[in-house]
Amino acid sequence: MSPLQKVETYRVFVATWNVGGKSPQNGLNLDDFLQVNDQFDIYVLGFQEIVPLNAGNVLVIEDNGPAAKWLSIISRSLNNGYPSPLINQTASLKTASRIFRTQSVRRRLKSCNCSTTSDQPERKYKDSCFKCQQSECDPDDVMEQVNDIGPDSFPLPESNPSSGSYMMKYSLIASKQMVGIFLTIWVRKELVQYIGHLRTSYISRGIMGYLGNKGCISLSMSLHQTSFCFVCSHLASGEKEGDERRRNSDVVEIIKNTQFPRICRRPNSRRMPEKILEHDRIIWLGDLNYRIALSYTETRKFVDENNWDALLNKDQLKIEREAGRVFNGWKEGKIYFAPTYKYYNNSDAYTGEIVKSKSKRRAPAWCDRILWHGDEIRQLSYVRRELRVSDHRPVCATFLVDVVV
Repeated sequence: MSPLQKVETYRVFVATWNVGGKSPQNGLNLDDFLQVNDQFDIYVLGFQEIVPLNAGNVLVIEDNGPAAKWLSIISRSLNNGYPSPLINQTASLKTASRIFRTQSVRRRLKSCNCSTTSDQPERKYKDSCFKCQQSECDPDDVMEQVNDIGPDSFPLPESNPSSGSYMMKYSLIASKQMVGIFLTIWVRKELVQYIGHLRTSYISRGIMGYLGNKGCISLSMSLHQTSFCFVCSHLASGEKEGDERRRNSDVVEIIKNTQFPRICRRPNSRRMPEKILEHDRIIWLGDLNYRIALSYTETRKFVDENNWDALLNKDQLKIEREAGRVFNGWKEGKIYFAPTYKYYNNSDAYTGEIVKSKSKRRAPAWCDRILWHGDEIRQLSYVRRELRVSDHRPVCATFLVDVVV
């Protein structure tokens, strides 16, 4: 580290939630879920099954109306109630994303924010490293960023005279959807100017191995001089013996095949990572679908006793990690909460307590997980939240992350 560099520590909130194809109700309050009173610097929120995984959504055209509603509800909690009336069920995700980006994002958020060198004059914003070839960049991402530079017709808090002293605290910097997988990232408005190199990669691992009902969205970005990668995934389902190997294969293929486009044109700048494991700080979240290698009766016995250690000893993800077959070198916090799957909707009862048919019964499991890779990441908490919207409970983790400035 040079004498001109220093380390700053940021607070990061991460959550994963399989919402079971349920569109959020307008009155849903996420204040406790998002721990809004704790003032995090970055929010990384990953959802699975934001739409039902039916043939229409998987094969024809994905419905992004629910994703737009989720953005509205998230903003309402992070930004003290603003804005909820602007979003309705017919709004597109692109429209909603533009609404929740403050003017500071639209002025500052750019593909490349590398520092200029002494022998290279600083280029104007319009000449910065936006000019990617379509063969290298996701054209939708490029056009979305270019479109966001100009003025638009949506009222934003900073430019709305009627907003008085109100200011948005958090700005949306990314919102990406692949069928039912949805990844959205929000940051404190003051941090927007230090974020760059935003790139996205999609890997489909669903039906026939290439449809998007399963797979992941990965997002790469830089904060100051430190690179971040966030991976939101929904892995292969099933609780038969051997199904864990399909989940292992999903993880291996995602890490192997995820490729971020090159966007930086500065010849003397630091080379930005193109693969997941090349990043300085990596957080993987999602419905990983790993089960507990016990019978339904044995699992329920330990659940009723709150014997999490006995269950963890049979947790497939723990077993596979310790054997070095998946997530080798990754870390996960100790689990001190009940399995998050599978609940009867709007209930605290696991489905096995209600459904008596063995073919439809599912043993409780910790399907919903958050792991990390890289140095200078310290986990503060790892908990589940009691939101009863779907057959999964959301899982949240909070971190302190060091960043080179």
